[in-house]
Amino acid sequence: MSLKSALGLLYARFVVRGIRRDARNALKNQEKTFRSLIKTARSTEYGKDHRFERIQTYDDFKRYVPVGDYEAIKQYVDRVAGGEPNVLWPGKPMFLAKTSGTTSGVKLIPITRESAKYHVRSAMQGVFCYLCEINSAEVLNGKLIFLSGSPKLKLVNGIFIGRLSGIVNHLVPGWLKKNQVPSWKTNIMDDWEAKVEAIASETIPLDMRLISGIPAWVQMYFEKVLEKTGKKTILEAFPNFSIFVYGGVNFEPYKAKIYSLIGKEVPSIETYPASEGFIAYQDSQSKPGMLLLTNNGIFYEFIRTETYYSENPERIPLSEVELNVNYALVLNTNAGLWGYSIGDTVKFVSKDPYRIVVSGRIKHFISAFGEHVIAEEVDAALAYACQVTGAEIFEFHVAPRIQTEGELPYHEWLIEFAKEPENMNLFRDELDAEMRRRNIYYEDLIAGNILQKAVIRSLPRNCFIDYMKSKGKLGGQNKVPRLMNDRSVADALLQ
Repeated sequence: MSLKSALGLLYARFVVRGIRRDARNALKNQEKTFRSLIKTARSTEYGKDHRFERIQTYDDFKRYVPVGDYEAIKQYVDRVAGGEPNVLWPGKPMFLAKTSGTTSGVKLIPITRESAKYHVRSAMQGVFCYLCEINSAEVLNGKLIFLSGSPKLKLVNGIFIGRLSGIVNHLVPGWLKKNQVPSWKTNIMDDWEAKVEAIASETIPLDMRLISGIPAWVQMYFEKVLEKTGKKTILEAFPNFSIFVYGGVNFEPYKAKIYSLIGKEVPSIETYPASEGFIAYQDSQSKPGMLLLTNNGIFYEFIRTETYYSENPERIPLSEVELNVNYALVLNTNAGLWGYSIGDTVKFVSKDPYRIVVSGRIKHFISAFGEHVIAEEVDAALAYACQVTGAEIFEFHVAPRIQTEGELPYHEWLIEFAKEPENMNLFRDELDAEMRRRNIYYEDLIAGNILQKAVIRSLPRNCFIDYMKSKGKLGGQNKVPRLMNDRSVADALLQ
């Protein structure tokens, strides 16, 4: 073991002891965070408008602070972006993370000095947990890459604006930057396809050990490396590659193709980063779910998904959550977000410690006929069909087909296969059967001849890439919605 890896392992053990301590004190951390947030933001414009000086308890908080999405705080964010201090949080934020909204177009999410440190630190903690679990830090002797957007930022009214992944590049500690690739010149390239080409050329001669990114874009990078080297697997190109870190989407549907490109199944670490805050990471290779980070300057609230759109949905703190229930996630943060519905749905798989899985998006579902199919069910059904038939996928999207001529309506699965199943009918039958097992309403609609079985459309290679390119969202942290209750994405893909 080298001196660097030995010291790295010692430091990882120190960090992990703190992680375990925080996990044991999750509820105390949340109470402390709640009080600190209210006290700190009391004199802000938002705090004054929402009577923070009167808030003593969580019930008080719910009385004065409403739940809402970006639209609910946009007027405050616009003032922040205009350079006004003390609006959502004392002073001005360090950064505004630019992200895509569904109704608002571009969203600007504040990242303050207090919140910024958690974005990189939390990602590193997930890796440290893994290093302690395997009792080795040899990965630190090689190079690592995070496939991200450009780190080039724009200074407006004293605040730096850019994509989260680009902002995070500026927060990486110096000792880790020595291991990080690609170069600045490559990383600031705007054309994603040209950037992946350049990243592949730059990394091929290096000792790559940790590779991180959204699975679809990592797959694109892997294929470019194999094309350039003539190697059959990534492990032939990078013999010491040992950890795959991902986030943003469910890995299961991509797993078969990613591992076939790598050459074998390698350990992976799931993370849950967002512009609004770093929420969770996988802290164990043997236990399900990701550890909810309760001491990261975020006070969490939860709303059962089935009540989310009711007139007065009940909000609960962490202490009242139940296992295996889908909740809409609401954040209150030290970046100045209040009652902020992030749009994700989560489910607790453990309460000792608190571990979650991301089950979908509150607005991404199919319920054209009352079936309320969610992302968790779609991901699982597709992964099952791939496992049974040996198929591999690059990307997919599901939407209802309501208007049909002389036949029953159906759910249409638009799939770009990396490896098509030998028997497409078997693939369709297995996928549909798994959907029926997982969603009783879907089963009833099929059994009652209201819907017909799912219909599979095999799309040509690069269809999703071309679609994302047409939207100006190719690469980085951009993702195609897995499912929608309308055909806005489906029809664009088919065109």
